[in-house]
Amino acid sequence: MKATWRGTTIAESDQTIVVEGNHYFPPVSVDRSHLASSATHTTCGWKGEASYYDVVVDGAMNKDAAWFYPDPKLAAANIKNYVAFWKGVEVA
Repeated sequence: MKATWRGTTIAESDQTIVVEGNHYFPPVSVDRSHLASSATHTTCGWKGEASYYDVVVDGAMNKDAAWFYPDPKLAAANIKNYVAFWKGVEVA
């Protein structure tokens, strides 16, 4: 699987974990040079609190287009720190 935005690969792995239709990429497969920390947080009843990244390519920012669970609940422990994408980031 590959996550791209504006023609740039943000993450690539054959070891993603699919949860609720989203591919979560292992932390080592993500090019962090295209991620900027965001102050946004949301809560999922069974996964816990998600933290977000802005995706940045060639100076263009896609606000909160990536998320991860730094301290998930036990039911989602297998995706701890794995990164998922949305908001126009293509995952295929």
